[in-house]
Amino acid sequence: MREDSRGAATALVLGGIVSVQVGAAFATTLFDELGPGGTVFLRIAFAAVLLLVIWRPPLRLGEGAARRDVVLLGLVLAGMNLSFYVALDRIPLGIAVTLEFIGPLGVAIAGSRRRLDLLWVGLAAAGILLLSPVPGSDLDALGVVMALVAGCFWAGYILLTARVGRALPGGGGLAIAMTIAMVAVIPVGLADGGEALLEADLLAIGLAVAVLSSALPYSLELEALRRLPENTFGVLMSLEPAVAATVGFVGLDQDLAAREVVAIGLVLAASLGALRAVGTPRAAEA
Repeated sequence: MREDSRGAATALVLGGIVSVQVGAAFATTLFDELGPGGTVFLRIAFAAVLLLVIWRPPLRLGEGAARRDVVLLGLVLAGMNLSFYVALDRIPLGIAVTLEFIGPLGVAIAGSRRRLDLLWVGLAAAGILLLSPVPGSDLDALGVVMALVAGCFWAGYILLTARVGRALPGGGGLAIAMTIAMVAVIPVGLADGGEALLEADLLAIGLAVAVLSSALPYSLELEALRRLPENTFGVLMSLEPAVAATVGFVGLDQDLAAREVVAIGLVLAASLGALRAVGTPRAAEA
């Protein structure tokens, strides 16, 4: 892979990471009025409309495997966002994202072909363990479970987004998938949000969350996955827990312990190492 292409792909990933975590912080302000379900519905609905307007996909998009992957991606987006917001309503942002990171980490491990890749995965795993809750903590059990479920969906999202991005040009596949996700979350969105979904101030925040947490980062990741292998993308995403912990500290007054600072250094090292490994010739593999 050329240096400029590698740098561009990395910038896309980093931009998506920061955007989605800032959006998650904004989303927490909606939970009291809309609940996780209503918040997810606003986020996905606005994101679907924005992506449809931007990409204007044809009504008939792809055939066979491509169409199936778009439908599956839509369902995975719905499950990933809903389970994560349920977790975020019950446990701190940094911990929720740390637990959710089992998805990208699993993709990285499954796709590893170099011994050196395992070192970066190991560093990321060490950082995740440091960020994870210690035994005997008072974390909400359902929140922990839902964060882990979101991680499983996240792995599916990475693999499906890569396939959709390579099979279909532009962002039409993502726009259709987001529309499918919107339809899938309508029941829980209406049940949680009710009439509050029509309040102007909440709609404005929901639009901001949709741009920051869905439309912008998913578009950036779609382009990144056209340029990066899924396993390298997964390891680069190890920055997500560190960014989440930082956003939680700055925006939500969630303090960082010393071990969390060490964890940030570990996942940063893993991401930088993964970046250097991209494009390494096969002959140079360990």
